[in-house]
Amino acid sequence: MKILLSTLTLAFVFSANAQNFKGKAIYKTSMKSNFKISAENNPGMDENMQEEIRKRMQKMNQKTYVLEFNKYNSTYTQKVSLDAPKTSIGKISPIMMSFGGTGNSSIYYKNIQEKRFVNQTEIMGKRFLVKDKLPEHPWKLSSETKHIGNYTCYKATYSKEVENKNITFKDGDSVESIKKETIVTTAWYTPQIPVSNGPGTYQGLPGLILEINDGKKVFVCTEIILNSSEKTNIMEPTKGKIVSQNKFIKIQIEKSDELMEKFKGRNGLDLGNGINIKIGG
Repeated sequence: MKILLSTLTLAFVFSANAQNFKGKAIYKTSMKSNFKISAENNPGMDENMQEEIRKRMQKMNQKTYVLEFNKYNSTYTQKVSLDAPKTSIGKISPIMMSFGGTGNSSIYYKNIQEKRFVNQTEIMGKRFLVKDKLPEHPWKLSSETKHIGNYTCYKATYSKEVENKNITFKDGDSVESIKKETIVTTAWYTPQIPVSNGPGTYQGLPGLILEINDGKKVFVCTEIILNSSEKTNIMEPTKGKIVSQNKFIKIQIEKSDELMEKFKGRNGLDLGNGINIKIGG
């Protein structure tokens, strides 16, 4: 009975506190890249050049996002900054391949109360409005804690099996391989900010998620502004062709396959994470 009473009391306090919460969280992201260059196929590329490209690819993967939230709603957008002048290393020029979800114009809206999301995004210049239910992550809560800034955070994890497709080009032909692996996602959330939200698609924990690591991408909250006098601008996006999440994934795959077809017969290098570099020209 005491345990039940404590649980109900905690739930009531959480709900009451969340009523008054609105805020903004700034996240920095970094991503691992499967960047590999074959010395056999690219004899003119020395170690210094490869290291320079690695550094540039790493910098391109470092982005800043803004989560604006209140008790039930939020928008997640990329913070736009002025692009630095583009440079090239010898005859190598980077080519960015975007398949939607994280571009400058994307708006990821969540309605926590109704358990749904709307993602306004683009694929190769065409705008889509992806509407569907929020993913239900099977979080396992832990008593392990750590501090992020001034906040005490608790650990939560879940795992899932995924299929990774890898496409490489050699002598004008593409070779495709599929590998299954188990991905463990680790989140650190703080009940001190009682909103069940976080960066990107992540939510469903008893507090704001301040850090996420899914094995490939890391989100780290670097700044939090709570109950500011500044008016929040949380609006559900409305522009684009309406599709479901499954339909959008099929379109992504189709566009990706079309792009791979265009690269057949060309000297291309797969850098992973949607980034390729073209040799020559």
